[in-house]
Amino acid sequence: MQLTDSQRRYWRKNLVLTAALLLIWVVVTFGVSYFARALSFRFFGWPFSFWMGAQGALLVYCLIIGAYAWYMNHLDVEHDVADLADDGGH
Repeated sequence: MQLTDSQRRYWRKNLVLTAALLLIWVVVTFGVSYFARALSFRFFGWPFSFWMGAQGALLVYCLIIGAYAWYMNHLDVEHDVADLADDGGH
């Protein structure tokens, strides 16, 4: 089966998005903990490294999931592969 040009563009955009979001995930997960001592300033009354590990990383993970879902919905509509069953639950 030969892929169309639209399918190639769709897959390429999907891979670029996934790579970018994984890079953000790696930086948040490993970068902040690796440089925690250098991040020794106060943020909302707590050390920034503590806040990022306890709260900030979870918020970033949720934002990553939301960004991926939003962009893929947008990409599905753009390439005319949107879910046809999306009729409000009927």
